Amino acid sequence: MKKICMIASIVAASFHASGAMAEDALKIGLTGALTGPVAGTYAPAVEGLRLYVDALNAGGGINGAMVELILQDDGAEPSRAAANAKRFITQDNVVMMINASLSSTFAPSIAETSRAGVPLMFAASACPQEVFPPANANLFCTTAFGAKYDSHAALQFIEGQAGSDIKIGFQAMAIPLSRGEIDYAEGVAASMGMTPVAKEITPPPAPDYSPFASNISDAGAEWVWSWAPWGAQVKTFEALRRLGWSGSYVAYAHLEAESELARVHDETFYLVGANALFTENLPVMQTITAAAQAAGSSYAANQLTEGWIAGMVIEAALKAASDPGDAGSVRDAMSNLTVDLQGLRGGPLVWTETNHFRTTQSYRVYRWNAANNAIETVQDWTSFDVE
Repeated sequence: MKKICMIASIVAASFHASGAMAEDALKIGLTGALTGPVAGTYAPAVEGLRLYVDALNAGGGINGAMVELILQDDGAEPSRAAANAKRFITQDNVVMMINASLSSTFAPSIAETSRAGVPLMFAASACPQEVFPPANANLFCTTAFGAKYDSHAALQFIEGQAGSDIKIGFQAMAIPLSRGEIDYAEGVAASMGMTPVAKEITPPPAPDYSPFASNISDAGAEWVWSWAPWGAQVKTFEALRRLGWSGSYVAYAHLEAESELARVHDETFYLVGANALFTENLPVMQTITAAAQAAGSSYAANQLTEGWIAGMVIEAALKAASDPGDAGSVRDAMSNLTVDLQGLRGGPLVWTETNHFRTTQSYRVYRWNAANNAIETVQDWTSFDVE
C-alpha cells in the first residue's frame, strides 16, 4: 500500500508540475503499470526516471527548457494504455512517449505514436522485436533485457556450468513476448543438445504456482530457465523448492532481483542480467542512492537503474536534437545516439539508423554466496553483437 500511495503522489506531482511549467516545456508522456499485480517490475523504473528528470531540471533542463514528464497509469491494461497514448498525442503534444508496461499494451501505444510520428521508447518494458535490426524508424528501447539474446546468454551459462547433457525446464508468463522468448529458448536448448522436458506458461498472475512447479519437477528437470516478470519467476522457483526440487534455476535479473537474492538465500538460484548490481558501488550508483534518499523514495536505490538509464538517454537525445521541441527532430537524434552509461551496463548504449536496441549486449551472472553472506559475480560481462 505504501508503494501504491507513493506512485499516486508521483502522478499527482507530475500533473501539478505541468500547470506550473512554461508553455515551451519539452513534454514526454509515459504510460506504465504503476499499479496492479506487475507494478513491482515497472513502478520503480518510473520512479528512477522521475528522479533523473527532477535532477536534470534542477540543473537547468535542456538549454534552459524544462522537461515535463507526464505520467499515466495503465495498470498493464491495453485499453488504458491506448487512451493514455491518445491523450499524449492529441492533448499534451509530447515530443516523445514512453511505455513502461506489459507487452500486451504495446500494440495501441505503437499505433498511436506511429500515426503521429512521435518517437516511442520502451523503458522497463521488454524490447519489442521492431527495435532490433532492421529497426522501425519510430521505436526505441533502453530496457536491459532483450529477446533471444537473453536466452542465448542464459543457455550458454548453463552449458558452461553443467554441459549440454541435461534435462531443462522452462517458465514463462502468458503474455506475448515472454511466451515467445521461452518458445525460442526451447528450440535453442534442443539445438545445443539439451533435453527440454517441461515448459510451463503461467497466467498473469497465477494464484498458485505449485501445479506448474510440479510439472517441471515431475518431468525431471535439472535446470530451469525462466523469462517472465519477476513475480512469476521467483514464485515458480519457490514452489519448486517447497516440493523438494534440488535443481538449479536461472532467472532474468529484473529490478527486484538484487534485493530478492538475499531473501531467497539460495546458492543455485542464478540471475542473468544486463544491468550491474549495486554491490559494485560505482559512483553513478552512489548518485542514484543519494537522489533516492533525498526524495524519500520508498524503493531501494538498486531498483531504480532502468529509469535512471532511460533518463540519461532522454537527456542525450534532447540535447542532440536540432530542435528538441519537435518530435521528428528528436526521433532523428535518437537514430544516431551514443550514451555513456557510466558502468551501469557492460558498455555504452549505441543506437544507429537500423538498430534501436543497442549494437552490443552484455551480461553478468550473479548468485548468493552463503559463506560470505553476500552477492557474488559468477560470470563477468559476456558480450554479444546485435545484428
